[in-house]
Amino acid sequence: MSENRIKLAPETVAYADAKTRKLVVEFAIPGAPTDTIEVKILGDSIHLTAPARDIEYVSALALAWPVKPDKAEAIYEHGLLRIEVPFKDPMEDAVKVTIKTASVETKPAAIATQGAPPAVGRGSSKPLAAEPALAP
Repeated sequence: MSENRIKLAPETVAYADAKTRKLVVEFAIPGAPTDTIEVKILGDSIHLTAPARDIEYVSALALAWPVKPDKAEAIYEHGLLRIEVPFKDPMEDAVKVTIKTASVETKPAAIATQGAPPAVGRGSSKPLAAEPALAP
């Protein structure tokens, strides 16, 4: 009879619980025996198969935020499967980078001013007041 089962997506509700910092997913799968329900969770998705009489409930959810699959908990009661899984901190696997200081000293460059022409004001051929006039 398993070959003749109709595949059906269960009614599903998924939301983030701000207080517990967990993703909560609820699947309505009435009539599915607990021992036949199969849930697989990856860091970015949840997959469900649950045969019930002549129906096989199937679902795959892509998650927008990574979760910790090894910390998931599931409860099945009155045809409702409730899964809670904590969100993963995005910096959890971050690696701290050691910052080194450069050992080369930098000194300001000397600017030669001897023999340089004076700065000229806008459109004027006269030197600026702070610059000495060049001898002809």
